[in-house]
Amino acid sequence: METAVKTVMETQCPFCSVQCKMTVTETEEQGHTTYHVAPKQNAASEGRLCIKGMNAYQHALTGERITEPLMKKNGEFVPVSWEEAYKQIAERFTALQHQFGRDTIGVYGGGSLTNETSYTLGKFARVALQTKYIDYNGRFCMSAAAAAGNKAFGIDRGLTNPLSEVRESDCLILAGTNIAECQPTLMPYFRDAKENGTFILVIDPRSTATAEMADMHLKVKPGTDAALANGLLKVIIDNGYIDKAFLAARTTGFEEIKAHIDSCKIEEIAALTGVPQEDIERAGRKFGQAASGMILTARGVEQQTDGSLAVRNFINLLLTTGKIGKRGSGYGAVTGQANGQGGREHGQKADQLPGYRSIENEEHRAYIAKIWGVDAESLPGKGVSAYEMMEKVHAQEIRGLFLMGSNPIVSNPNANFVEEGLRKLDFLVVADMLFSETAQLADVILPAAAYLENTGTLTNLEGRVLLREAARPAPGLAKQDWEILSDIAASLGKAAHFSYTDAEGIFEELRLASKGGIADYYGITYDRLRKEEGVYWPCPSPEHPGEARLFEASFPRPDGRAAMVPVPNEFPKEQAGGDYPLYLTTGRVLGHYLTGVQTHQSPTLEAQQFESFVEIHPKTARRLKIKDDSLVKVRSRRGEVVVRSKLTASIREDTIFMPMHWDGIQNVNKLTSEALDPACKMPGFKVCAAMVTPLSARY
Repeated sequence: METAVKTVMETQCPFCSVQCKMTVTETEEQGHTTYHVAPKQNAASEGRLCIKGMNAYQHALTGERITEPLMKKNGEFVPVSWEEAYKQIAERFTALQHQFGRDTIGVYGGGSLTNETSYTLGKFARVALQTKYIDYNGRFCMSAAAAAGNKAFGIDRGLTNPLSEVRESDCLILAGTNIAECQPTLMPYFRDAKENGTFILVIDPRSTATAEMADMHLKVKPGTDAALANGLLKVIIDNGYIDKAFLAARTTGFEEIKAHIDSCKIEEIAALTGVPQEDIERAGRKFGQAASGMILTARGVEQQTDGSLAVRNFINLLLTTGKIGKRGSGYGAVTGQANGQGGREHGQKADQLPGYRSIENEEHRAYIAKIWGVDAESLPGKGVSAYEMMEKVHAQEIRGLFLMGSNPIVSNPNANFVEEGLRKLDFLVVADMLFSETAQLADVILPAAAYLENTGTLTNLEGRVLLREAARPAPGLAKQDWEILSDIAASLGKAAHFSYTDAEGIFEELRLASKGGIADYYGITYDRLRKEEGVYWPCPSPEHPGEARLFEASFPRPDGRAAMVPVPNEFPKEQAGGDYPLYLTTGRVLGHYLTGVQTHQSPTLEAQQFESFVEIHPKTARRLKIKDDSLVKVRSRRGEVVVRSKLTASIREDTIFMPMHWDGIQNVNKLTSEALDPACKMPGFKVCAAMVTPLSARY
């Protein structure tokens, strides 16, 4: 039987921050269309794909795509022309701003948007709408690590050294990261490292597939990671495993660290964290004695109300032992979203302008205003974080919202409160490719291109900028994100500032806007990206190779030194006890991504995991009269959900775990707390006091 090849699509996975490359081949045989996916060589994943990447084409090609603008009329969505949609948006936004002020409109973005879209979205908020309220769901991804890196090093980049050096490191600490399920194409780096003799230490309340690979697993009580890092520091300092020359020449603050650690008692840290003292001591010795070492953190450490300080304390471990700025040594925040890194570098965050410039710095404002052709005085000031925007929506300080590529009803903490607020909005516009739970509340929905149809750059977890080119036309009337933003800007009378004709033109402007900034992309061009298959930033000139390993000679702070600070041993703000005796922590599963809007449209992935669950230790379950695979209620001070029980000895007895990929009655964020890290405004997703009862039980 003859098979005809219709289309060969060269593309890049839209999911996690590894950004694996692939080829999707469309064939037809007797009128039946099939797709074959093959990995393509690239530096980060080395030609590997995980199950999500292998099936990513399914959500892009689903018949459930939004393919034309929709407007809600008499409670129902009806198709309208782009012209009618733009006219309605311009009229409603203008009227709201005239009545309530410019800042009554908010802009909310996503961490999977390209650098070009992220840049344009930030410019759209500040030039077309002139509102200070813009932030994005990447706030929930890496903001704690970003705050820690900026304060300690003077720069925030995912990894400070290349992934390839994982194989060469003598000791690896993986703190709060389940790479085996969240970034599975990276696992060979760690398996190879282990074969090379690397000692691998995992810190996690659960025995994950990542922990099973490790030489040692510290099963920490949720929310006590900062204290555990103090325990490791104490072992290192008390045993003299410190790099005195490095500390003297390259850091500040070590004496304060030492004084604090001298006052700590290892047995108290063991009791607080739930990690045996002998395990803390062994782990500290292993890291302290190693000639080289890397520490990777992820959401398990970062999504806490002291997440930025917890990351600072793990950075203290690296600085104390001199394990940074050299081969096989460094820090890395394992980014969750496709472009969580680039999304905040170029203007989606409330306080940032392109190039990681500060919106509160007059020199930075003047530079960007010149690039944009506006007066610096016209640029608004700093807004608030993503969840704080939802609070302002609830309080009706924000009455109109433009949402692009995000689903805050499911992704935000205290989700019932967030949904209440969004229902109060006078006008909600959503640009997306699928009907998310949030899109269903919209007044206008704009059809956006999927990853197969969208040209642009993304910055992976290493800080390597990659080019993903459109592989097929968008279906129906769908448009690329930047086209939508440019068109709306034109309808608001700002066409002159958004006269783009393609994504490359936007990138050329972004290059200039980032020039001389912390995140300097000036030396990166589309031609270079096509030839070199990715370039690290900072890259200040076209001749520069890109800086793969940071901090070899100095840190980009005024004095050239890294800053160390003591971190107290603290309990989580929300304690388990009384009616809520268990710690609830959240995370991901292999087959799904974020709030599941895309992966639930994949039949293959949906078949892998079609409903949520709660992990409970068998001893805890017996005490609560809960059987395996039974429906249970999980309740916190903010709400309740119903999910299926999954009994496993892989979790601590005082802890339960739920994934984050489901909505409605299974949405774990109906339970999570609105408490925020004061430094970076990261919600404390990983620690929440909860109770579990059989579904039939009465409270």
